Amino acid sequence: MHKTNENKVLNFTLDVCETASVLWWRFFDWLAVVSWLHLILISLLVFLVTGPIGFGPLGGLFFWGSIVIKSVAGGKHKAELAASAAITRADVEALERRLLEAQMAALQAQIEPHFLFNTLALIGQLIETDQAQAAKIHAALILYLRAALPQIRDKNSSRLGQQVEMSRAYLNIMQARMGERLSTSIEVAPELAQAAFPAMMLQTLVENSIKHGLEPKIAGGHITIQALRLDTDLQVTVTDDGVGFDLHADDGIGLSNIRERLKILYGSRAQLIVEAPANGGARVSIRLPLN
Repeated sequence: MHKTNENKVLNFTLDVCETASVLWWRFFDWLAVVSWLHLILISLLVFLVTGPIGFGPLGGLFFWGSIVIKSVAGGKHKAELAASAAITRADVEALERRLLEAQMAALQAQIEPHFLFNTLALIGQLIETDQAQAAKIHAALILYLRAALPQIRDKNSSRLGQQVEMSRAYLNIMQARMGERLSTSIEVAPELAQAAFPAMMLQTLVENSIKHGLEPKIAGGHITIQALRLDTDLQVTVTDDGVGFDLHADDGIGLSNIRERLKILYGSRAQLIVEAPANGGARVSIRLPLN
C-alpha cells in the first residue's frame, strides 16, 4: 500500500513537470512572435491586476522577465525562420534544376532528330554524286553521336573534351553542307579536356554562330572555339565573323536557356558574356568555376 502511494505521488509529480514544460515552451514560442506593443500592454494589465491584491512584485517580475525572454526567443525565432527559408530555397533550386534539365532533354529530343534527318538526307544525296564526301560526313556523324550519347545518358558527368569533340563533329558536317563558306579553328589545351562543363552549352553557342551569324552571310565566314584558364575559372568562347547581332536585343531561346542553367548550377559564380568585336561578328563566352 505504501509503495502504491509512492508510485501515485511520483506519477503525479512527473505529470506536473511535463505539463509545466509544455506550458513553458508554449509561452516561450508565444513571446517569440508577439509584438512588443502587445507584450507591453499585457504586462501593464498584469501589473494593474496584481498590484491591488498585493502581488505587485509578481507583475513586475512578469514584465521584466518577459522582456528578457522575448529578446532571447526573438533571436531563436529569427534563426528558425532563416533556417526554414534556406531549406525552402534549396528545395526550390533543386526543383528548378530538375525542371530545366527536363526542358533541356525535351528540347534536345526535338532538335536532334531534325539535325540527324537533314544529315542523313545529305549523305543520301552525296552517295550518288560524291561518295568520298558522303563517307566523310558519315564518319563525322558517328563522331557526333559518340560524343552526344554519353551526355544524354548521364548529364552530370559532362566534360569539356566531350563538348569540344561533339562541336568538332558538328562543324565537320556543316562544312560539308556549306563548303568553302565555312572555316573553323579550335584552341583548347589538352589539360582542360577533363574540366567539368555543362552539356549542350558549347553546342548551343556553335549552332547560334552558324544559324544567326554565318548562314545569313553570303560569303560565310570563320568560327573559333577557344578555352582558357583564368585564375580559378574556365572561360569557353565561340567567336564568328558573321553578320553580328544587336547587343540591345533580348536573348534568344538558346542564350536564355544557358543563362538560366548557369544561374541554377553556379549562382553568381558563373556568367554568360555577349560581345560585338570591333571587326564585326559576335563573341560569346561562358565563364564558370574550374571543376
